[in-house]
Amino acid sequence: MLTAYELDRFLEEDLGEDDDSNGIVPEVKAFGKIICKEDGILAGAQEACQVFGHLGLKTKKLIDDGSKVKKGDVLIEVGGNAADMLRGERLSLNILGRMSGIATLTAECVSLAGDVRIAATRKTTPGLRKLEKKAVKLGGGDTHRYDLSSAVMIKDNHIAIMGIERAISEAKMVASFTKKIEIEVESLEDAEKAAKLGADIIMFDNMAPDVIKEGVMRVNKINPKVITEASGGITIHNLADYSKTGVDVISLGALTRDAKWLDISMDITI
Repeated sequence: MLTAYELDRFLEEDLGEDDDSNGIVPEVKAFGKIICKEDGILAGAQEACQVFGHLGLKTKKLIDDGSKVKKGDVLIEVGGNAADMLRGERLSLNILGRMSGIATLTAECVSLAGDVRIAATRKTTPGLRKLEKKAVKLGGGDTHRYDLSSAVMIKDNHIAIMGIERAISEAKMVASFTKKIEIEVESLEDAEKAAKLGADIIMFDNMAPDVIKEGVMRVNKINPKVITEASGGITIHNLADYSKTGVDVISLGALTRDAKWLDISMDITI
């Protein structure tokens, strides 16, 4: 859900201070249809309806977020003042296109991964994280950490500053018992060390699938309850190989970085 503040800010960005483009439109009632122009997974319909509602227009959502859509499907109907409909058109389509593109790519990755959980990363557009993470979820993926407070993530630069032992020790002292401790490792030796030190999640970063497979076997011998994750350089093209390594989770910045917008348009009549 978008807040009133977000809706105002997004509309202000798109309309500017002197919107003559829509200022010339007469005060007439209009009817709009938002139409999908290619197959995919729908996401952002709720937010698109919010945009039009914020402008005083009535909407009817015909297909729910998370559903499969086909070329030609009418997603949303909109009724009300023609000028206001035009004011909300581009913002709504941008939200729908971006979110549906992420959901569609996520669904493709989920279908390739089998039983392995597909997760997003924090590689999101500033200010739009909640929409992009929601799109991942609608596509069947996992949102992973929403922010830095969601879990303790010990990354390569933490290790460079503190070392593995101190980083995990400090995390155990500071973090609540409800918060998992995850560590990013770049060698099998560090993975084994992290498992012995009691990390909850071990992320194999930028490693080849055969190396990760060996790493999963090693850490599972030390702690069968540890959650294993693969990340770094993984795309839809090599995902199948990583899904066979035995990891529990595969996280991909590609879900938000590489997603192609779904082609969605709006037709307006009076």
